[in-house]
Amino acid sequence: MSDDKAIGVGQIPSGLFIVSVQDGEQKDGYLASWVQQVSFSPLVVAFTIKKDRPGYEAIASGKPFAINIVGEHDTQYMRHFWSGYDPSNSPFNDIDHIIGESGGLIIKAAKSALECRFLSKAEPGDHEVFFAEVLDSRVLNTEAKPKVHIRKTGLDY
Repeated sequence: MSDDKAIGVGQIPSGLFIVSVQDGEQKDGYLASWVQQVSFSPLVVAFTIKKDRPGYEAIASGKPFAINIVGEHDTQYMRHFWSGYDPSNSPFNDIDHIIGESGGLIIKAAKSALECRFLSKAEPGDHEVFFAEVLDSRVLNTEAKPKVHIRKTGLDY
């Protein structure tokens, strides 16, 4: 891929999100930047995930999960997800969170959260695109603006 093409792709703005799930006692999550609404009825979102990401199996099996929308007001909890972590030391041991009415793992410091359930997936490249129905949502910080992310290149996060 040419550098010019990759630089242009990197300029596509996105938000920053923590996709999180609880499976039994295990609480997992990962930092995502490719999330988008894809349907009005039913209300469906798409997001990308690699098979090695924490929570992949739980989400794909149909466990309820949350897409926590990072706000500009508080980004401290994101540091737990930048480089991955040892699953035996879940970042949720240090992050204030609740389980929502639909079973999603919601970070209290997020701007807002969507509780979702997996519908289907596509495998167009090195990430899978998961489609999920939104079961519930809540705004946690009404005054906060969503954090916007622009990458240096379309070849890296």
